[in-house]
Amino acid sequence: MARRKVNINTLRLKKKRNEKITYLTAYDFPTAHFADQAEIDMLLIGDSGGMTMMGQESTISVTMDEMLMMAKSVVRGSKSTFNVGDMPFMSYQASNEDAIRNAGKLIAIGCDAVKLEGGTEVCERISAINNSGIPVMAHLGLTPQSLSQMGGYRVQGKNLSSFKKLLEDTLAVESAGAFSVLVEAIPEEVSAELYKHIKVPLYGIGAGKHVDGQLVISHDMLGLFVGDVNPKFVKKYANLSDSITNAFKEYKKDVENLSFPAEEHQYPIKEDDLKEIQKYSSSYKSK
Repeated sequence: MARRKVNINTLRLKKKRNEKITYLTAYDFPTAHFADQAEIDMLLIGDSGGMTMMGQESTISVTMDEMLMMAKSVVRGSKSTFNVGDMPFMSYQASNEDAIRNAGKLIAIGCDAVKLEGGTEVCERISAINNSGIPVMAHLGLTPQSLSQMGGYRVQGKNLSSFKKLLEDTLAVESAGAFSVLVEAIPEEVSAELYKHIKVPLYGIGAGKHVDGQLVISHDMLGLFVGDVNPKFVKKYANLSDSITNAFKEYKKDVENLSFPAEEHQYPIKEDDLKEIQKYSSSYKSK
């Protein structure tokens, strides 16, 4: 029996029952399909795809068109997951109109909700999008679109002033209408304190166990690393980087020593038909 589509009520009920949800990134049709088959609850079509799929140095240069392309692929591959489309840099910061228009583009192609980064400074955007009928997930803590302000990839909430700002932002985005909040790169003890104050689902990426569910970048947990990316908080469930590289090396060797394609990889032809072709070919003269 096929699983029923996960929706916001499903996520709220899981929180009420203290059932953890699973949350992965997906940027293409195959990953979405496999996640759906594994009954993952939620998929994020993240702007991190700019780095994992397109080799960009950060998420800042990811465009709305690129996000829509990835989102279309994921939506086609996932039948029952709850799909969240990331709002890329400058797709919502300038005005409520931009925010609603771009969020609407993601919903129109099949996303169930959108995610945007920021706290009190984006509450007006969250309210505007939410009031237009589009569910919004807020993203706090380490927010990659603000790395230049943060001074790089740094753990957040490690002192009182940082925690005060994090708590203020959490409660503000909740009041603005966010249906859930994602916190990134904060100590587990700090997320536990935030959890005491929030009513909507709180999800974490590198934020410990005291949350309603875990988000992991699929490329990280599959060991699909390119470059020096190797997050401390990720458990590696596979090592596809080595597997893929070794497969390519084996293919190269087989082609060079003529062991591929072997007979089982070739299409058969009737002997009489082949003789006719060979006879014609040997007598054929180019004009």
